[in-house]
Formats: sequence, C-alpha cells, structure tokens
Amino acid sequence: MKDAMENRTSAEKTFIAAMRALASGPEARGLMDDAAVLELGEDALVLTHDMLVEGVHVLPGSDMADVAWKLVATNVSDLAAKGAEPLGALLGHMLGDGDEDFARGLSEALEHYRMPLLGGDTVSGGPPRSWGMTAIGRAVYRPVPCRSGAQAGDALWLTGELGAAMAGFEALRDGTDADSTAYRRPMARLPEGLALAPLVTAIMDVSDGLLLDAFRMAEASEVSLAIDRAAPPLAVAEERRDDALRWGEDYELLFTMPAGAAPPVPATRIGSVEPQGFAPLFLDGQPVVNADGLGWQHES
Repeated sequence: MKDAMENRTSAEKTFIAAMRALASGPEARGLMDDAAVLELGEDALVLTHDMLVEGVHVLPGSDMADVAWKLVATNVSDLAAKGAEPLGALLGHMLGDGDEDFARGLSEALEHYRMPLLGGDTVSGGPPRSWGMTAIGRAVYRPVPCRSGAQAGDALWLTGELGAAMAGFEALRDGTDADSTAYRRPMARLPEGLALAPLVTAIMDVSDGLLLDAFRMAEASEVSLAIDRAAPPLAVAEERRDDALRWGEDYELLFTMPAGAAPPVPATRIGSVEPQGFAPLFLDGQPVVNADGLGWQHES
C-alpha cells in the first residue's frame, strides 16, 4: 500500500512538473495559484477549472442536484479567492442516472451566484462518473490577489468555521439524521472575497484542509506561517479540532493582511506571517516541515 501511494505521489509530481513547463506564460502564475489571470486592457479575466469524481469528491449514489451545486460552488470559491465577479461557466457532464436532477441543481446554483451557463460538452462513461466546470470571472481589483503575496509581519485570518463539511460527510456516510448541508451544498465566500480583494496581501480558499492550504500559501509566498491551533473557530466538538484542521471542503477564505488592519468581513485572526524559516508552517510553535498528513491530497 505504501509503495503504491509513493508511486502515485511521484507520478503526480512528475506530471505537474511537465504541465508547469507548458504553462510558461504569466497568466498561468506558474500553476501555483487556483486560477489563471488574463489581463485584457482595463479588465482582467479570472479562469478556473475544477472537477468532481464519484467516490472521491461525492459519495456514490449522491443526489445529482447536490452534485451540480457542489460543482458550481467549488469553482466560484476559486473566483472568490481572486475577488472576481462570475461572468459565466462551461460544463463538462458525464451522462447517467439523475441527469434531470443534475440540471435542476445546476440551475439553482447558477442562479444563486448569478453565473450564466455559456456552453460545454456531454459524454458517456463511468462508473465512476466525473464532472468538470470552467468558471470565468472579472476581477474587481488590480492587481488580482494571489496566494504568493504574504509578507513577514502580516496577520493571518480565516473566515467562518471549520469542520461543518466533515460532519456533513460523516452524516451521509453513516446514514444519520445530522445536517449534511455543508458537505452537499457548500457556500462559496463570494461577497467576502470581493470585499477583501483590495486589502489582502495573499488569499486562497480552504478546500483541502486549513493546515495543508496554509502550508501551500507559505511555500508560494516564501514565508513561514505561524498558526495558533486553538484559534480557528469550529463547527464541531473541540475533540475533533485536529480532524477539522485537516479535513477541508469548508471553502472558507484564508488570507493575510498588514498588522493592525481590520478585515471588512467577519473573520478570526489565527496566526501571523514570519520570515521564511526552516519550516513553512509552525503549529503552536512546532515546525511542520512537509505536507504529509496535513490535508486531502490526490495521492491520499
């Protein structure tokens, strides 16, 4: 099992390295961000693409309306982290059971985010099924914020709470009556992202786990992030704190601002930005030198 995981990790790193060699233009941001930015005169377009795979990102047998909603929300979350207003989306849909329900959920999500469908493609295949979406937005602020701008001395902030999606997943998996909405139908922090864009030094959404995404922000910004383990608010019991810090899919916004600056949206200060040290991340002062076990990764 360990050898198989190591092989997948190596294969993914090799493939991403090959893609970075191809994505040589400044618009791609070195594939170190969650979106590409196309500068077009006075405007900047933000483009992002996310996929969902049955059995990986959604449970087998999920309500197709929920799958459609989640597909839209995960893409809009990337736009939110760039302070971009949605302009439209392209859909990649694998046909199968529940297509009418998928169309209904898609309509609900697109209407909620005021993002029209522009086109796409349908295919047959599976199981497992997969779905993809490309979302296009217009940046409200230039330069468009990224995850690589954190500066030593900045404060580290987080919107919302952690753990709700984890609890929702467990409720669905275990067939309980607990609320599963946060996992089935996450809410992208679009208004917050638009308000934060002119003020942050770095920003990204928390999709793969707070600790893993903080580790990535630190590496991209060439700084160290120091996090107070007890600071992030939780939507689950305190004994689940370590799980909530790693689980992901809450789609909150992780961002840095200059010390003393107050965010214009509800948020909690969870740490600080320090000069680059021997570890990208420090949790309660303890160094975290690699990303293994910090959150969800493709090889997990």
